[in-house]
Amino acid sequence: MPVQIQQAVIDDLDDLANLFDLYRQFYGQASDTERAKNFLRDRFYHSESIIFIARDDSQHPLGFTQLFPSFTSVGCARIYILNDLFVIPGQRAQRVGTGLLDAAAAFGRKMGAVRLTLSTAVDNAVAQRVYEGAGWTESNAFKTYNLAL
Repeated sequence: MPVQIQQAVIDDLDDLANLFDLYRQFYGQASDTERAKNFLRDRFYHSESIIFIARDDSQHPLGFTQLFPSFTSVGCARIYILNDLFVIPGQRAQRVGTGLLDAAAAFGRKMGAVRLTLSTAVDNAVAQRVYEGAGWTESNAFKTYNLAL
């Protein structure tokens, strides 16, 4: 099945909101498509993220990835945080995720970024295999800490 991946625009908001809601449910959140839509709309309006959407040849949405711009102070360079990657369950063995990762990497290179970075759940072995298969390497250089606010 041919997969088309393109940078999303505001006209993709309804399809993205549905995918984003499913993504949030995957991570244990209650379904709230309106909240997902509002969150994504704000990212578009404030130019705070770059989103790629994958579609089949009938234009049905299959998945998305979202990049947040950031910087490495030590490297004095741009990086992107790949915060979200989701593929609908029936398409997960079709290399849609790999295509989205490739699109994100191509975008980062085009923008002069020095790296993409991501985090995933420790027990998400399926996603870890996809990342490693696409050339991502696990970092042991830093520990991640969070402060709940």
